[in-house]
Amino acid sequence: MRYTTPFILFLLLISGFTSWSQQSTTAFKIVPLGVKGGDDESNLSAYLLAPLHSNNYISLDAGTIHAGIQKAIQKGIFKGSTQDVLKKQVKGYLISHAHLDHLAGLIINSPADSAKNIYSMPKVLNIIRDKYFTWDAWANFANEGEKPQLKKYTYSPLEEDIPHVLEGTEMTVQAYTLSHGNPYQSTAFLVKAQDSYVLYLGDTGADEIEKSDRLKKLWQKAAPLINAGQLKAIFLEVSFPNEQPENQLFGHLTPKLFFKELQELQKLTEPTAFKNLSFIVTHRKPPVYKEERIKTQLKAANDLNLRLIFPQQGRMLIIN
Repeated sequence: MRYTTPFILFLLLISGFTSWSQQSTTAFKIVPLGVKGGDDESNLSAYLLAPLHSNNYISLDAGTIHAGIQKAIQKGIFKGSTQDVLKKQVKGYLISHAHLDHLAGLIINSPADSAKNIYSMPKVLNIIRDKYFTWDAWANFANEGEKPQLKKYTYSPLEEDIPHVLEGTEMTVQAYTLSHGNPYQSTAFLVKAQDSYVLYLGDTGADEIEKSDRLKKLWQKAAPLINAGQLKAIFLEVSFPNEQPENQLFGHLTPKLFFKELQELQKLTEPTAFKNLSFIVTHRKPPVYKEERIKTQLKAANDLNLRLIFPQQGRMLIIN
């Protein structure tokens, strides 16, 4: 069959457009090293994130590291030893706040780790420097604080809403303050690879409970990215079932408050774009019956037909 010149040009145009479209959106892979809040030290908040075709990961919080990498190796996600994965593929840490269930893995594994950056808001870095990496508590593996400074880790302070390169990766980050038991603060991280994003929230309370507008401001920032199809997923915590009294939430969400906040986000977005989002539910707290109750309550109340994902330790997620 013979083709005319205009038809050939048309095919080339379509081919080029298809290729550009495929390149212009970036999928992410996520390896949960720990998914719980609370008291299970083998499975606490930590998520490795990288663009799909990269092995240069950033760790979103670091509650559990070694046990989570072991799980991922057992499931065939990583090859080699736990120490090799930690040293070579984990390029740095984004720490939302300094509670131990988001930080203990980093501290405990520091002797076996390689040189890398710890990214966080200055207040969080100050707590790590002054409370954890001290010679009375552990050892100072960082570049500031008590002497001698072993200088394995470099503190890299973030500024609100200012893009910051994540060294050794193909990603950048912008940080936003959250209220986690007002006035105590946590952080949300908006991570970008090419023109795609994921939004990770550390522990947070609802605006109405916290007497805050932190989530409202975050949703205003996220909405245009959702409408443009660029924001692929939101990590959002649900720590307690609905039966938890409001005066005992300690800066956390329930299923009811989870949906109430996302209804506020929905008001700012286009319906189709909002439904294309993935919502990764984090920080369910033991005991197991409460974790299951949270899951049941979320599913039963999902009138928005959200794409809810309940991550499992060591099982990779692909988000596109």
